[in-house]
Amino acid sequence: MERRQFVASLVAGGCAGMCVDLTLFPLDTIKTRLQSQQGFHKAGGFGGIYAGVPSAAVGSFPNAAAFFVTYECTKSLLGASGAFAAPRAAPVSHMLAASLGEIVACLIRVPTEVVKQRTQASPSSTTYNMLLATLREEGVRGLYRGYGSTVLRETLWSKRQGHTLHSWQSAVCGAFAGAVAAFVTTPLDVAKTRIMLAKAGSATAGGNIPVVLCDVWRSKGLPGLFAGSVPRMAFISVGGFIFLGAYEKVRRALL
Repeated sequence: MERRQFVASLVAGGCAGMCVDLTLFPLDTIKTRLQSQQGFHKAGGFGGIYAGVPSAAVGSFPNAAAFFVTYECTKSLLGASGAFAAPRAAPVSHMLAASLGEIVACLIRVPTEVVKQRTQASPSSTTYNMLLATLREEGVRGLYRGYGSTVLRETLWSKRQGHTLHSWQSAVCGAFAGAVAAFVTTPLDVAKTRIMLAKAGSATAGGNIPVVLCDVWRSKGLPGLFAGSVPRMAFISVGGFIFLGAYEKVRRALL
């Protein structure tokens, strides 16, 4: 990848990510509280829906930038190799690039997500105090609780368009694909939320996804597994429209 393309992907990805995360933050808060083990109202209900927004603001740009830089670099490297150079192999190379992009981005996303979600479910606390409490009780390792479930969730729904599109076309494709994928992967998102919010030392905090999902199924049934699916679909659908549209616009403007 040329230096100019690298910088364009970095800036465009970061700007697009910040636009989505800050604009649609209330939907994310509602989703988190619907999925929390203590229940929507005890987690804060509709009050303080911007609790945890500093964490999202700090992590949004580097998280999105890390994804797109990794995605573009990997796609470029795979495209230059013999095995993935053929047009028919393009979808595979794009999926591999997106998966690797998510794995790298989650190194930044998970710590900010842990602090953000814990603050969302405890609106009486602040982002800074929640960060200190997490580090004091669990150390840096506590900031990465739920990393596996987050990566699994992200790589399953992160399918990007593999050919050149106009900005509006990328946005529409992202919105529809994102909504469907968001609904299908909601149980994984529920597991991720439960793991991140669980009390240190509990069985849920261990991060065993099947065990967590079975526990949700036993206690709340199918509705529990799909808790928060509506705000999650709205967030990812509208967010996909904003994200991909903004990314294409900014990147093309820079290039």
